[in-house]
Amino acid sequence: MDYIDYYKILDLKKDASNDDIKKAYRKLARKHHPDLNPNNEEANKKFQQINEANEVLSDPDKRKKYDKYGKDWQHADQLDAQEQQRRQYQSQGGGYSGGGGYSGGFGGEDFSDFFSSMFGGGGGRSGRNSPFKGQDYNADLQLNLIDAYTTHKQTLTVNGKQVRITIPAGVENGQKIKLPGYGAAGVNNGPPGDLYIKFNISDHPRFKRKGNDIYIQEEIDLYTAILGGEKIVETLNGKVKLKIPEGTQPDTTLRLKGKGFPIYKKADAFGDLYVKWQIKLPTNLTAEQRELFEKLSKS
Repeated sequence: MDYIDYYKILDLKKDASNDDIKKAYRKLARKHHPDLNPNNEEANKKFQQINEANEVLSDPDKRKKYDKYGKDWQHADQLDAQEQQRRQYQSQGGGYSGGGGYSGGFGGEDFSDFFSSMFGGGGGRSGRNSPFKGQDYNADLQLNLIDAYTTHKQTLTVNGKQVRITIPAGVENGQKIKLPGYGAAGVNNGPPGDLYIKFNISDHPRFKRKGNDIYIQEEIDLYTAILGGEKIVETLNGKVKLKIPEGTQPDTTLRLKGKGFPIYKKADAFGDLYVKWQIKLPTNLTAEQRELFEKLSKS
């Protein structure tokens, strides 16, 4: 697996602070976002690398492992375990020298050669053929609310490869799905890594989503609120005609069962739609209209 310098991708030094990382990520992610670079495969690839770099460097534990082991940071636990075994063997009088290199069992390899042998670099005994799972990839996918409402297919470019996925209706903002085997190739015939896709769902100007329910506001005039009537309202799956009772008060909320958002991976299951009535008061009254209202106020 090629070495990817996450600090270089974010244009940072190795002593960068968490705030430095956050600022650099926001600046570069905005510049290379697919929405601003449609049909630009190079920008899309750069965007994925920026997300990957941020995923690692913004996490203190992952960053520590990356700083120590570079491209092999995901195998840090195995490498630490091997090193612990080496130290135990040394303390028990094994064939290791006390300095920076090894003697005896590893033929004088230095510290980096020891780790290299674990990944097929040659020279090591027990570790060189050990299989390790490939690196996982992480990607962000931007959706609007209408996209998230229906099951549909999309094609992503991940590490230069086209990946076609089916997005089930009802995914939530921030939700992650796992695609096994779509990460980096394994080491020493180990299994490939996985691809984790995080959904970022933008707000809709009209429909407000809370879980599986949808909330909207609709205006009615004062006369309809007082006398009652009907209004056609647009929902996510078509128009409905709603009856407005006589004497409807401001902020009265009507619940439409099953007219909300589809429930993730539950066939024909939906949340509810809540319609809040906003009463629009008349303006620029004529003299005659004002006189009528004055009579009503005194009656």
